[in-house]
Amino acid sequence: MSALGTLLGWILTLFIIVMIVRGILDWVAMASRSLGVMRARRVTHALTEPVIAPVRRVMRPVRMGSIGIDLAFSVVFIAAVILRAVVWSL
Repeated sequence: MSALGTLLGWILTLFIIVMIVRGILDWVAMASRSLGVMRARRVTHALTEPVIAPVRRVMRPVRMGSIGIDLAFSVVFIAAVILRAVVWSL
């Protein structure tokens, strides 16, 4: 694997970790309004939202009654995992 491929693989791995932390913090933030949780949540959103926002514009949230399910997060997460697997296999 080339140095560029290795670097891209590590960047994608870090992005996936930040996505996982974002998902966890979104759930924790519903139960706790701690200042530390809110700061960490802002950081994870700042790092991931530039990738998720364009997908969200194409895929609107699915409405189930009064609840909206954001599928853009799942699509970006799965795409990052697949892309990382492809990059690591090169």
